Amino acid sequence: MINFEALFKVSYGLYIICSGDQNNGNGYIANTFFQLTSEPAKFATSCNKDNYSSAFIEENKHFSVSVLHQQTAPELFGRFGYKSGRDGDKFSGLDIKYGITNTPIVLNDSVAYFEFKLVDKIDVGTHWLFIGELVDAQIIKSDFEPITYEYYRSIKKGIAPKNAPTYIDKSKLEKKVPSGDNKKFKCVVCNHIYDEGKEKVKFNDLDKHYECPICGAEKEDFIEI
Repeated sequence: MINFEALFKVSYGLYIICSGDQNNGNGYIANTFFQLTSEPAKFATSCNKDNYSSAFIEENKHFSVSVLHQQTAPELFGRFGYKSGRDGDKFSGLDIKYGITNTPIVLNDSVAYFEFKLVDKIDVGTHWLFIGELVDAQIIKSDFEPITYEYYRSIKKGIAPKNAPTYIDKSKLEKKVPSGDNKKFKCVVCNHIYDEGKEKVKFNDLDKHYECPICGAEKEDFIEI
């Protein structure tokens, strides 16, 4: 029998992966990003085949990686981890730089960034493993600590989105307990609590398009506590 909590003992960072150009681009949150070789420096990242960003990386043949820090705004996780670029411009209002390959790079809440040209793509089932050769790397904020997935889970109480390679069904991690007439629901992105007793509206009665007022996560990204 698999103890799913054991999977959280594997170390990860949290990053924003972007591709595209100045006319059209997209990005997503990833915790799978690692170095493969040093001469030349090659790195790999994974992307769900259903992700909008996957097509951008394949078409443009380059991508960027922004290393997020521990104080990253919940809204940024909501925007890049739980929203689709098909529904709107994820870069709107953000500090975006266009690199050597003209790929967009998110500077908000980032300690460093990397830029790659795509050199290979491997089919690993539900995801593509994109392999890039490093063309640029810069430090943005040297006095901030990079955020890890463990920090995101234990301190920020976050859970990976459904398309993430580390996603685990929420029902396997948290058991619901009996409650009174009024229940509480927690946003798995930013930890915001929807309290039916205070809001005077049952969570299940909310419109299906309800979004977290803090980070913009969708209704399905709340769990009962």
